[in-house]
Amino acid sequence: MTPLPLRPVTLAVFLILFALVTVLGFLGARWRRADLANLSEWGLGGRRFGTVISWFLLGGDLYTAYTFVAVPALVFSSGAIGFFPLPYTIIAFSLLFAVFPRLWRICKRHGYITAPEFVRGRFDSRALSLSVAITGILATMPYIALQLVGMQVVIAALGLEGSGLWADVPLFVAFLILAAFTYTSGLRAPAVIAIVKDLLFYVTVIAAAIVIPLHLGGWGKIFAAVPAAKLTLPVPGPQTLGSYGAYATLALGSALALFLYPHSMTGILAAKSGHVLKRNAALLPAYSLILGLLSLMGFMAIAYGVDKAPQYAAGFATYHGNFAVPALMLAAFPPWFAGVALATIAIGALVPASIMSIATANIFTRDIYRAFLRRDATDAQEANMAKLVSLLVKLGALAFILGLPAATAIQFQLLGGVWIIQTLPAVMFGLTRMRLRAGALLTGWACGMIVGTAMAASTHFKSAIYALHLPGAFVAPGYAALYALIVNLAVSLALSAALNALRTPSGARLDPASRFEF
Repeated sequence: MTPLPLRPVTLAVFLILFALVTVLGFLGARWRRADLANLSEWGLGGRRFGTVISWFLLGGDLYTAYTFVAVPALVFSSGAIGFFPLPYTIIAFSLLFAVFPRLWRICKRHGYITAPEFVRGRFDSRALSLSVAITGILATMPYIALQLVGMQVVIAALGLEGSGLWADVPLFVAFLILAAFTYTSGLRAPAVIAIVKDLLFYVTVIAAAIVIPLHLGGWGKIFAAVPAAKLTLPVPGPQTLGSYGAYATLALGSALALFLYPHSMTGILAAKSGHVLKRNAALLPAYSLILGLLSLMGFMAIAYGVDKAPQYAAGFATYHGNFAVPALMLAAFPPWFAGVALATIAIGALVPASIMSIATANIFTRDIYRAFLRRDATDAQEANMAKLVSLLVKLGALAFILGLPAATAIQFQLLGGVWIIQTLPAVMFGLTRMRLRAGALLTGWACGMIVGTAMAASTHFKSAIYALHLPGAFVAPGYAALYALIVNLAVSLALSAALNALRTPSGARLDPASRFEF
C-alpha cells in the first residue's frame, strides 16, 4: 500500500493559517478586556457578544471539524440518509427562536451560567441539577475527542505520518496550543477564531461547489456516477417505516438535542440579549445552505473515485469514509488551496473543542465544585478551578483518542446524543409554569438513560437506530434517543401528575414555579 506523501506546499499554507489563528487565540484576552478571574467573564465572555459575534460563535460551535469530515463521509458511504442534518438544523433554529431567548433572560436575571444551575434554581433540587450536570459532561467528552479525530485525518492527509510517539507529535502540539489560549483567554479566544474559521468554511465549501462540478462535467455527471441505491431512501415495506422512520426521527431527535449540549448552551448564554438570539435564529440557516453543499461533497467524492486512487489507499484503510473529503480536496484543488481546505478542518476542530472544554469546566465548577465541594469559594477560586478543569478535560480527550480506537469515540458520541436529550424535560419544560416535580423528572431522566442505553447496546453501539416492534408485527426503526425521550416524558409527566394530586400535611411546595422568578 502506497504511504501518503508529504505535501510541502499544502503543509506550508496549513501552518501559516494555523499560526494565524493561534495568535488570534492569545490576543482574545485583550479583546473587550475584562477581569478573567471572574467565571462569567472567562466562561461566558461577560455575556457581551452581539449579533455578528454570536452568529460566528454559534456557527463555529455547531459546525465542527467532525461535521466537515463525517457528514460527507456518511453520504459517501450510505447515501441519502446522510442528508438528515439539513432538516434537523432548520428545526433546531426554530427551537432556538422560540425557546432559548426566555432561558437567556432567566439566566441573566439570576446570574446562572449553566443549564444545571438553572434547573437547580427552578426546581430547588440539587440531585436533579447534578444529574443534568453529569449528563452534560459525559455527553461532551467524546464530542471533544471527535474533534481530535478530525484533526488526525487532516494530519494524515498532509503526509505527517510517523511511527510510535512521533506519529502523535502533531496532535500533542495542537493540544498544547488549544490548552494555552483557552486557559489565558477563555471564551473570547474561540469567539475571535470562529470568525476566521467560518469565513474559511464558507470559502472552501462554495469553491468546492463551483470548481469540482466543472472538473467533472456538471452536476448531472456527478449524480449519474452515484449508485442509484444511494441517491434516494429505499421505499419501506408494508410492515415497516424502513429508512423513512430512521431519517425522520434522526432529524427530529437531533434537533431537540442540539442546543442542550453544554457547548451550545454556552454559546447561547454568552449572547448580549434575547433579541440577539432571535436574530441569530433567523440568520443561522445560512449555515444550513452551506451544510447542504458540504453534504454533496460525499457524492462528489464518489464521482471523483478518490477511494479507488492508489495514492489515497492508506488514508481510506485507516480512516475509511472519513478520509473522503481530505482526499477530494487533495485531488480537486491545487496544493495551496488544499492547504486552505485542510486548515479549515483543523481550525474547525480548535473552535468547538475549546468551547466544549470551557462549557464542561463551567458545569463542573459551578454545579459540582461550588455546589457540593466548596460552597464558600471566591470568584477567583471558582475561575481558577474552571481553568484547571478545562485543561484536564482536553487532556482526557487527548488520552481517550490516543489510547482507544477512533470507532470507540464515535460509539461514545452516539451515546452522548442518547443521553443529552434526556435533560430536555428539566431544561425546556422548566421554562414553563407546568407543575413538574423534581423527583418525577429525576425518575424520568433515569428511565430515559437506561432505556436509551439499552437500545444502543442492542445494536452493539454501532448504530443509533433501534427497530421498535409494535403490535401487528409492525416495525418502526427510529432514533433510540427519541424513543428514550418519549419514555422519559411519559414517566415525568405521569409521576408529576400523581404527586401533585397528593395533599401533604407538611405543606411541602408542590409547585416550584410559584416561588421562581421567571
